[in-house]
Amino acid sequence: MGLQSIFNRYLLPGFVFQGVVIGGGYATGRELVEFFLPHGPIGGLLAMLVSAIVWSLVIAISFELCRLTRSYDYKSFFTQLLGPFWFLFEVLLVLLLLLVLSVVGAASGELIHNLLNVPLIVGTAALLFTIGVLVFYGSKVVELFISSWSVLIYLCFISLVVFCFVYFSDEIKQTFLHEENTQGPGWLLDGIRYASYNLAVVPMILFSLQHIERRKEALTSGLLAGFIGMFPAVLLYVSMMSNYSGVSDAPIPSTLLLKSIDIAWFSVVFQVILLGALLQTGAGLIHSVNERVESSFAAEGKSMPKVFRSVNAILMLAVSLVLATQFGIIELIGKGYGLLAFGFLAVFVIPVLSVGVFKIWNPEKRQSINGPSKADR
Repeated sequence: MGLQSIFNRYLLPGFVFQGVVIGGGYATGRELVEFFLPHGPIGGLLAMLVSAIVWSLVIAISFELCRLTRSYDYKSFFTQLLGPFWFLFEVLLVLLLLLVLSVVGAASGELIHNLLNVPLIVGTAALLFTIGVLVFYGSKVVELFISSWSVLIYLCFISLVVFCFVYFSDEIKQTFLHEENTQGPGWLLDGIRYASYNLAVVPMILFSLQHIERRKEALTSGLLAGFIGMFPAVLLYVSMMSNYSGVSDAPIPSTLLLKSIDIAWFSVVFQVILLGALLQTGAGLIHSVNERVESSFAAEGKSMPKVFRSVNAILMLAVSLVLATQFGIIELIGKGYGLLAFGFLAVFVIPVLSVGVFKIWNPEKRQSINGPSKADR
C-alpha cells in the first residue's frame, strides 16, 4: 500500500472533517469563546477533550456504517438510521447550512476588511462567490483543496502558538495558574453540546470515504478524525490564554492575537489561511448538498446537469449573504449554534450510537444502497 493510498484511507477523511468544521467558527476563535472560555483555562481544555472523544466515537461508527451500506450521501445514510424520518436531518441541515455559510460570510467580510480595507459586504460577497466557483468542479477538486489547505492550517496554527509562547509565555502561564475554572459539570455538558452540532457535518463528508475498503480502515480513520479536527482548536485556545480578558468581546479573537504579536507578514499570512479555512467549510457543505441532489438523479437513472451545481450554490449563498449582512458573527454563533446542538443530538448522535451500532453487528438489518461493500479483512 503506497503512501497516497494510506493517506486516502486513514487521514483524508479526518482532514476533510477538520476542513469543514474549522471555518464555521473555531478558526476565528469565536466558537472557542462561546463554548469553552466560560469554563476557565483548564475547564475549557477538558470540554475540548470531551468533544474530541465524542467526535471520534460517533465518526468511527458512522464511517463503518457508511462503508458497509455504501451510503455516500446523507440521504442514503439517514435512511439507514432513521428510515422514513430521514428528512428530519435534512430540515436541521438546511438551517445549519445557512447558518454556517452566514458565519463564513460574516467572518470573511471582517478578514478582508482588515486586509484590504474594503467594505464588509465586498469581502463577504467575494468569498461566497469563490465558494460557488470551487464546488462547480466536483469531488476531486474539493477533496484536493480541503486536504492540501488543511496542512497549511496546521502549520499556521502551530506557528501562532510558537509566537504566542515566545512573546507571551509568562501571560499564558499566569492564566493557567491563577484564572478561575468553573466548578460542576458545565464543561462536560458544553463539550457534548459543541460536539453534537459539529457532528452534523459528518454525513456531508461521506464522499471522501470511497477509498476505504475494510473495517479497520473505517474505524481507524474515524477515531483519528475526531482528534485531527480538534487539534488546531487546542492550539488556538492555548494561544488565546495570552489575552484571556480581551478575547471575549472580539468578533474574531484570532485577529486580536495577531495584533498583539504585531508581526506584519505573519498577520497577513494567517488571515489568508483563515480565508482558505472559511472557503473549505463553505465548499464542503455545498458540495455535500450537490452530492445529495446528484444521488436523486442517479436513483432515476439520470445524470445531474453540471449547471445545477452552480444553481444550488448560488441559491444557498444568496440567502447566506443576506443573513451575514443582517447579523454579526457574534450573534450568529452565540445564538444559532447552541439551539441547533440539541436537534442534532436527537437525530444524529443518539441514533448513530444505538441504531448504527445495531446495524453494524446485524447484517440482515441493513441494506446496501449502491451494491455490496468490500468484504471485511
